[in-house]
Amino acid sequence: MDVLIIAIGYLLGSIPFGLIVGKKFYGIDLREHGSNNTGATNAFRVLGPKAALLVGVPDMLKGLLAVYFAQLFSANPLIMVVAGIAAICGHNWSMWMKFKGGRGVATSVGVLLMLAPKVVGVVLIVFIILVGLTRYVSLGSITGGVLVPFLMWYFNYPLEIKIFGIVVAIFIVLRHRANIKRLLSGTENKVKPGNAKRKN
Repeated sequence: MDVLIIAIGYLLGSIPFGLIVGKKFYGIDLREHGSNNTGATNAFRVLGPKAALLVGVPDMLKGLLAVYFAQLFSANPLIMVVAGIAAICGHNWSMWMKFKGGRGVATSVGVLLMLAPKVVGVVLIVFIILVGLTRYVSLGSITGGVLVPFLMWYFNYPLEIKIFGIVVAIFIVLRHRANIKRLLSGTENKVKPGNAKRKN
């Protein structure tokens, strides 16, 4: 049963909402535009705020539902954590996109909403402040990700969730390697909404 729960987590995470929204409603493959990423940030940059919402909210729900199902069918906190990690892996390495995908930020937030809601509140505030001041979404995402394990320890969550916090931080930093290089060189793109029109 535990293996099935984890598999469901991965399958949920694998649903490529960015690809679906871009192609279905705008006739655009996000993998060929902007940062070539299928996440909400690139949807915002290429397609605009509405598209970003249509991508970001379902991406977040993937992580939330993966942990919710694990909680529903297993009393083991470790299985909840692993199901959450599986959802993030599914988003980052989707089976429907030749094991490529997004950077896992929104899906990680969904998992954290189930496992450590206090952490999400603090990270969200930091994210909004940083992006508002700098216009660099990547900087807000990386900083928020790095803060997660420290906040886990501060709020004294169970060990399994603290370990998950470390995994999330590592995933987010690794998935943003190119962004970190551009931030250090001063060539990172500041976020501004796209204006692609929806298909009739």
